[in-house]
Parts: sequence; C-alpha cells; structure tokens
Amino acid sequence: MSATLALGPAIRSFLSFCRIEKGLARNSMESYARDLSRFETWITASGQPPDAAATVRAYLDHLMAEGLAARSIARHLTALRQLYRYLISENRLTQDPAGLIPLPRQWKTLPKALSNTQMGALSDAPSTETPLGLRDRAMIELLYSSGLRVTELCTLETTDLLDDRGIVRVTGKGNKQRLVPVGRVALEAIRRYLAMGRPALLKSRASKFLFISQRGGRLDRTAFFRAIRNHGLRAGLGVSPHKLRHTFATHLLEGGADLRSVQTMLGHADIATTQVYTHVLRSRLKQTLEQHHPRA
Repeated sequence: MSATLALGPAIRSFLSFCRIEKGLARNSMESYARDLSRFETWITASGQPPDAAATVRAYLDHLMAEGLAARSIARHLTALRQLYRYLISENRLTQDPAGLIPLPRQWKTLPKALSNTQMGALSDAPSTETPLGLRDRAMIELLYSSGLRVTELCTLETTDLLDDRGIVRVTGKGNKQRLVPVGRVALEAIRRYLAMGRPALLKSRASKFLFISQRGGRLDRTAFFRAIRNHGLRAGLGVSPHKLRHTFATHLLEGGADLRSVQTMLGHADIATTQVYTHVLRSRLKQTLEQHHPRA
C-alpha cells in the first residue's frame, strides 16, 4: 500500500465491494466494518504502516493484550486477509502482509445444553398474562422446537408459519431456505401469541413480521438477547439463544435422531459442523458410565 493511499478510503472501498459485488449478508458486513474500524483506529494511534506484516503481528498482540479470545482474534485476522486480498486484486498492494500469519489456535469447547427440567423452567419464566410474555414464551418454545438461529427467528414473517402442516419456512445464511418441523407445544404457544399477544402489541398497526417489538416494529437480535437473558435469570439459569439451539440439537440426538436430519434442520452446510454434537453425547455417556457402573 503506497504512502499516499489512506487506510480509511481503502476500507470503505472494500466494504462497498463486499456489499455490491460479493453480496455479503448484513451481519457479515457489520462484522467486517467493526473489526476493520478497530484496526484503523489502532493504526492511527500507533502510527505504524498498514502494509507491513510486523504491523499486523503487533496488532494481533495488542488484541491479545486486550483480552480478546482466540476466536475473536482469528475473526479480526480473517477480515484483514480479505481486505488485503481485495487491495491486491485492485493493484493497490503487491503482497499480503497477513497471508503468512497463522490463525490463533482455538480450543474446541463442547456446547452446553439445558436439561429437560431447566428447559421447562425457562419456558415457564415469561408471564402469559402480558403480550410481551406471550411473545417471549412463543419465541423460546419455537427456538427449542426448531433450533433456529436468532436472526432467522427475528426475521420470520407471518406467512413463513405453515401452521396447518406444522412447518416453518426459514431463510438462513446465504438466503438459503429450508423447511423445519415445529412441535405441538411450540405451535400452541405461537397460536396464543397470535390470538392475544401480537394484536395487543400492534395496536391496529400492520407488520409482516411474526415477532414484533413493543412498538410494533420487527424485533431485533439485541432486544431478544436481552429478553431471554432476563427470563433465564428469573429461572436461575445462564441462557442465550445459541444455547437453545445447542439444546435442540443435543436433545434430538439423545432421543435417537440421525445426524443428517439434525444437519438439515439446523441449516448447516457442512456435516462436520453438526458432528460437534456427537462429542457432547460421548461426554455424557462417559459421565453416565462413571456415575452408574460399579467398576467405573
């Protein structure tokens, strides 16, 4: 990168390329923008050249000193690699200063699932006497019944729920659609929400989205994260939407479901992503042996 080419305009050009030509999803765009903005701020403060491998290593050391996890540091490095590759393709850079830097080692952690008892306590936490409580219970039951990602849940439209067939139509990563079955308990919670909760929240307004905010707009990720965390605290649990996704997959496999079916319902492109749940089952089997076998 030449001395006359500022990093800020280069980043903005790259983000425009990602949005227009690569068609990246909004979440990916926001992640790239956030991580590259942090890099630009650090470059400005440190005065280091943005096109040197030593600079990239120093920046990663800085992130580590800030206490970022290996997974987060790897994400930052991936964003820088994509930026530099774009600049090379535009003939604005001759070599990739991040290309030979290895990704930080990431330890695999087993997903933590709720037990059946804990899941019941979480489902009972929202009050069914209020519109928001009806909405939150319906969302919790749907997450546990279908394993949706929180973004997929928040962007569901009313026409995506095929109630008569017990199916929800989901638009996942890369705008790929899949049909996911919904259990009886979740369907009943959604029906109660549609009958008494949603009309009270809309107050004669119109919305195409299934789950809406207190003001009648589409519920966003942050609001739902906050809601489910608060319900978890009331139930004495540490809960996130992703933990419900883990719980859905783990309970299915424990009940005898095959891995390919779980992969399809979760919307995983690669079976290897789903196979992490087999490690969960092996871990639980080992615990069962140690607890109950007389010679364990």
